[in-house]
Amino acid sequence: MKTINQLFSVIATVLILFCTITISAQDETPQGPQYVSVTTMHWNMDMKDFKMDEWKAIEKEYLDKVTKKNEHIMGAGFYLHNISSDNTELIYVQAYPNWNAIDLAAKRNGELAKEAWPNEDERKAFFQKQNAYYSSMHSDEIYATMPNVKNLTDVKEGMIVYVRTSHFAFPKDGSNKEFMDTFNEYTQNVTHKNEYIKGYYPMSHAYGSDGTQFVEAYYLNSLADMDKMFDKDGELFNAHWKDEAAKKAMNDKGGKYFTGVHGDAVYSVVPELRK
Repeated sequence: MKTINQLFSVIATVLILFCTITISAQDETPQGPQYVSVTTMHWNMDMKDFKMDEWKAIEKEYLDKVTKKNEHIMGAGFYLHNISSDNTELIYVQAYPNWNAIDLAAKRNGELAKEAWPNEDERKAFFQKQNAYYSSMHSDEIYATMPNVKNLTDVKEGMIVYVRTSHFAFPKDGSNKEFMDTFNEYTQNVTHKNEYIKGYYPMSHAYGSDGTQFVEAYYLNSLADMDKMFDKDGELFNAHWKDEAAKKAMNDKGGKYFTGVHGDAVYSVVPELRK
């Protein structure tokens, strides 16, 4: 992947830190989720007879009987390792309308589970079967959703999510206005116009291990579309900022909000396990 095209993409990530509180306060009638929980789970590598279809069937049963009926969960889905530092990991994501809904959703899950499996022995047997697929080790992060989402409208088999985790700097000369103006300009003229990006979800740290984190999730139809996405970002960037002075000004404004450190990962979408 080309470094300069990655830099163009990074500009969108670095222009959000200072506008987060302002946007949340001004948006009194949010249309989408306000918080997202991300649980990094791990397969039970000691399981002798692992079958992917059986795992999907178990999670589909839970999805239909519990998650889809939980009014406090706006969306949910599983994402499987494709390119990341740990091939045992899978990611479970849930989206909520507000902070209180996180706790309410957990309580409601318990109620719905009792309704779905009223017999205690049967309920216990189901959860033992479900939990057998996973290691006891997991980690959790909660992120605040950001403006300029490009909503995913169609989930296809073979779709992937490219996840970029960046880290914010805290420049003394930064401002909400500069931050927001530049972020809006970039996403509207590059990210939202890139036909290879089927969905775009920016999120910033709300609760977890690293307060500087900023996570972008790009939904693409296939792994082959990743390089096409970066190439198209470059084309769109050059089309909007036509002269070198404009390009430099944009890069300079974006660069001061960003440490230069980022991580990349790719996960496969599981279409049948989505709310």
